[in-house]
Amino acid sequence: MKPLLLLLALPLCAEPLLFYSKKFPGSVPEYSEVRLTRDGKVEYREAPDEDPLKFKLPPEDTETCFSLAQKLDHFSHALESGLPVARMGEKTFRWVDGDAKTEAKFNYSQDVDAQALLDVFEKICESAQMYYLLERTVKYDRIGVNQALLRLESAWDHKHLVGVEMYLPLLDRVVKNDSYLNMARERASKLADLFRGKPLASPAQ
Repeated sequence: MKPLLLLLALPLCAEPLLFYSKKFPGSVPEYSEVRLTRDGKVEYREAPDEDPLKFKLPPEDTETCFSLAQKLDHFSHALESGLPVARMGEKTFRWVDGDAKTEAKFNYSQDVDAQALLDVFEKICESAQMYYLLERTVKYDRIGVNQALLRLESAWDHKHLVGVEMYLPLLDRVVKNDSYLNMARERASKLADLFRGKPLASPAQ
């Protein structure tokens, strides 16, 4: 009986997966994709065969994504509006659960649940792209680090960032290295505290 019990348990171990991709020739990047599992693990790619950037989505955002996918019947019906709107990139929502796969492609959808899910996935993509920008400047363009941090701070202020823990090693690296501009180190310290949930120091009177 034990081998049978193990076989019966295998499907229960498989994690349902939400997949999102956007193809938009002429944009930067021209392709992006996100894979999200039920435990909040994210894989982001800008080419299907590249090594992914991995980070964690907060539980509330993960729950939002999976709840919206359920409301959308796991993408088993069309989402395209059919309206004569500008091309904004081909988006794909896909649900994968074991051998079961359903997907919907669209340029523009009027479905409010599809719009809400798209908004979360776009935030994931923007957050990953901000990581790549900061990583590149920290490694190769120390003068440009402050500008990258300004963009990161603006995205945070506009609530466009998720999974902010992934930035912490880069921010700490800037804070601890006096070869970066003082203003960059101060901004990195401020952002690191924000992302760690620490209260900011009050300005001196």
